[in-house]
Amino acid sequence: MGSKNKLKRFKENENFSNVVQPTRDEVLKGFGLKGKWSTYFQNNNPIVLELGCGKGEYTVELARRNPDKNYIGIDIKGARFWRGAKTALEEQLGNVAFLRSQIELIDLLFAEAEVDGIWITFPDPQIKYKRTKHRMTNPVFLEKYKQVLKPGGLVHLKTDSEFMHGYTLGLLQGLGHEILYSNHDVYKNAGSPLEVMEIQTFYENQYLEKGKPITYIQFRIN
Repeated sequence: MGSKNKLKRFKENENFSNVVQPTRDEVLKGFGLKGKWSTYFQNNNPIVLELGCGKGEYTVELARRNPDKNYIGIDIKGARFWRGAKTALEEQLGNVAFLRSQIELIDLLFAEAEVDGIWITFPDPQIKYKRTKHRMTNPVFLEKYKQVLKPGGLVHLKTDSEFMHGYTLGLLQGLGHEILYSNHDVYKNAGSPLEVMEIQTFYENQYLEKGKPITYIQFRIN
């Protein structure tokens, strides 16, 4: 993407009513929407997050399918989720928002038990050992998710990385978390939820064209 195109999208994001872009300093000092997202959406419907939402395809499609839930796509790269935000506005989807921020600040962006569910879709597996702290299912991240999730809230991990799939399964088992469902090739082995089978992102289609299996885990953090 050219720099001019990025700048244009950043500028449009500033005027999108469904995009929230706090500075890191604002988040650290006390984010105004923490604990008040129901006020933002003007209803008390469940709140579901997509972490590392990319272009926002999953966030938007989940919102289309579940108008009784509110969805927030979170990513630090605003030029990417511009497309999802624009689509949501064009379709007048009032249950969609996009939040530009780092995932590691999630416990400062949402209050305790404010979130009903979390989707993690095609995260960077951070395979090198020295990058372990950046894996989105490492113990530190899981503890942050636990803080913001309501008791019993579900976490969904969908990835093309067999490494990430195996790492997460082993970690969840070792920490005693509840693995509700696991599938190492969702399009080959039946049984995955429809939202896993029927929603495909831009990057997922690229992985499928290369013949890479798509994996899925659904779990609760105890």
